[in-house]
Amino acid sequence: MKIVVFGASRGVGLEVVKQALEGGYQVTAFVRSPEKFTVTHPNLTVFKGDSMDAEAVEKAIAEQDAVISALGPTRPPVPHMMETSAKNIVAGMRKHGVRRLVSTTGAGVRQPEDQPKFIDHFIGFLLNLLAKDVVLDSAANVKVIRESDLDWTVVRFPRLMDGEHKGRYQVGYVGKSSGTQLSRADGADFILKELTEMKWLKKLPLVSY
Repeated sequence: MKIVVFGASRGVGLEVVKQALEGGYQVTAFVRSPEKFTVTHPNLTVFKGDSMDAEAVEKAIAEQDAVISALGPTRPPVPHMMETSAKNIVAGMRKHGVRRLVSTTGAGVRQPEDQPKFIDHFIGFLLNLLAKDVVLDSAANVKVIRESDLDWTVVRFPRLMDGEHKGRYQVGYVGKSSGTQLSRADGADFILKELTEMKWLKKLPLVSY
């Protein structure tokens, strides 16, 4: 299976690249600075580009079987970066007839199925207070994907951390059984499983410990 990974240079995206290569995928890592990307593998192609550049995104999607977007906010934040990137990805997938998209966002993007606890409300309050533009851009990114006709899943994550690849975590919605953290390695594990299993098609599950 041929996949392109946006946001491949760090965090969950980098873990997706590593685990996908271990799993036998042919991977295109979409990165802004290839000279800083240290992963090498016979099945890896490193594609230089900016996700806000529609032409570059479209070229990277050509001839792929599926798309994974692990894009996250930059520091300092670039206004509307995630929304614009989502529009470019959706347009590129439509042009080349690629149907399957797994994207990521934060747990602060609420869904009707959520039953947030006090700690969830408190974290949401802090995010809106300290990073409102990022929260709004994340919500806009999800809106673009939800309104597409693609076979999408948007995976929501709580606070991500470095940690081992356990392969054990909870999947559901914000509420009684959800946790407040997850390792990046296990986040990548779920993304790759969901890519082919499609158990959460057109849904926004929260993955946590």
